[in-house]
Amino acid sequence: MTYLLHIDSSSLGEASVSRQVAQSFLDQWRGAVVHRDLAATAVPHLSAAGITARLTDPADYTPEQAAAAAMQDELIEEFLGASAYLFTVPMYNLTMPSAFKAWLDQIIVVDRTLNITGASPVAGRPAVLISARGGGYGPGTPNEGLDFVVPTLEAVLGRLLGLEVITVIPELTMAPHNPALTPLLALHEESIADAHERARSLAETVTSARAA
Repeated sequence: MTYLLHIDSSSLGEASVSRQVAQSFLDQWRGAVVHRDLAATAVPHLSAAGITARLTDPADYTPEQAAAAAMQDELIEEFLGASAYLFTVPMYNLTMPSAFKAWLDQIIVVDRTLNITGASPVAGRPAVLISARGGGYGPGTPNEGLDFVVPTLEAVLGRLLGLEVITVIPELTMAPHNPALTPLLALHEESIADAHERARSLAETVTSARAA
């Protein structure tokens, strides 16, 4: 069975703009969805046991290595089984939530998801990345160059794993809450509306491409 793998990492639950935009994508998605909410059920950060298990014969595993390897196997098989991906990764302090970085570190394994000398087994599969942020980080803004979420994930998901990454970026989410950003409220509302519309459109596009 093929499915959309939806990885959530926002800690805000239903109040999360990233999750709300992701829901617009899911509302238009036609097909099975496997959802992993890293805020609700965290994936452990990569440990020494998890790293050394990758280089050790399973017959020689310590109990700690066996447990770490079993968890990695579950996450990797779930990742490899998907035909498309939806990543909900807001900006926290200029970068991604640590919960999402922990998940990445567990699933990026040489000769399983990462092929240094050739194509990754998931190369070419579509991935939609939704990343909301409280301010604006585009060209010409005071924060230009300080977005360490989208460029990093486009490199990791796209260059290392070979996914075809498309980003949706709802901006200025603090405008309704921070008086200093009140003059930017109209830009915020425009950004949110555009993000929801783009998410719906991408769901249609990716669904159609998978069916072709």
